[in-house]
Amino acid sequence: MGSFLWASVWFTFVWVSSVELCVLCSRSFDSQAARLTSSRANQIIVCVDIYEEIVGLRRQGRKGAVATIVNVRGSIPSFETAKMLVRDDGSIVGTVGGGCVEAEVWQAAREVMESEKPRTLTFNLNQNPKYDTGLVCGGTLDIFIEPVLPPAALYIFGAGHVAVNLYRTANNAGFDVTVVDDRENYANRERFPEATEVVVEDFEKAMARITPAENSFIVIVTRGHRDDMRVLRWAVQTQARYVGMIGSKRKTITIFRELMKEGIPEELFERVHAPVGFDIGAITPEEIAVAITAELIAMRRKVERPLPHMSWFHSRKPGSTENENTFTTENTFTTEDTEVHRGKTQRQE
Repeated sequence: MGSFLWASVWFTFVWVSSVELCVLCSRSFDSQAARLTSSRANQIIVCVDIYEEIVGLRRQGRKGAVATIVNVRGSIPSFETAKMLVRDDGSIVGTVGGGCVEAEVWQAAREVMESEKPRTLTFNLNQNPKYDTGLVCGGTLDIFIEPVLPPAALYIFGAGHVAVNLYRTANNAGFDVTVVDDRENYANRERFPEATEVVVEDFEKAMARITPAENSFIVIVTRGHRDDMRVLRWAVQTQARYVGMIGSKRKTITIFRELMKEGIPEELFERVHAPVGFDIGAITPEEIAVAITAELIAMRRKVERPLPHMSWFHSRKPGSTENENTFTTENTFTTEDTEVHRGKTQRQE
């Protein structure tokens, strides 16, 4: 039985090589010393398709980084196009040559996961003594490290006019969209045919079974202020990267203060984007959806920018010389389904 198992492993090893897939070593990086001193001859070789591993990570909602040797000059202890996948738990699949080079690549890969931005490293094995492994290799190599990110999950609470247009633009931008509403005639597959999920139930029940991950985005566009507040109360206490709520500044201040009275810490509102979306003078639901999607993309790509909405919120906290009463009909007016404020319009569902 043992001989048969060993033969099966050897056959798989040869087969993977023959089709020019990466024959990779799956090893755990328990410590840097282990990475630098372990002998390749004593490692257990596990043949893995690195691309399947990447797909598996993304399906699990996990991060990783792929390091690829993209340029070689001279002799190196590996080969051009060699790949190594570093998972978010620090474990690896594959190799870019071992030794100090691989240790530095591993550390850089962890940083790439955090920043979600690619980078290139160059190693000169001739000039740096720390890369001396006692071998005859003495070339130069460039290694490109790129992040492996899970799909961006967008939860839209509300299924009205803004929601259906946001679903379309965000879906085209690569977000996995889930729509939540308690109205079956709004939240259905006819209106949201390509949504990851359409949830038709009370918001409280839906929120109880949804656990947004760090790569999640939440946009609140329900049909009323009461539902907006219910969802926001939950959203600010999740790990979601982005929380946005539709409505005027007057409405936002009112909801913030009501939730703070309930005991929700003030600092949790620091990351709330309200009024939601970039200020591009949007008026129609289609335009508002574009403004929101642009802001979602900026947050997904980690574009650095200030959050001006918090400055006016802080200036209107109790004790400030300014308060919500400074909003007059010159700054804010409300029609049956539209709130317009300081040149920025947001339609309430």
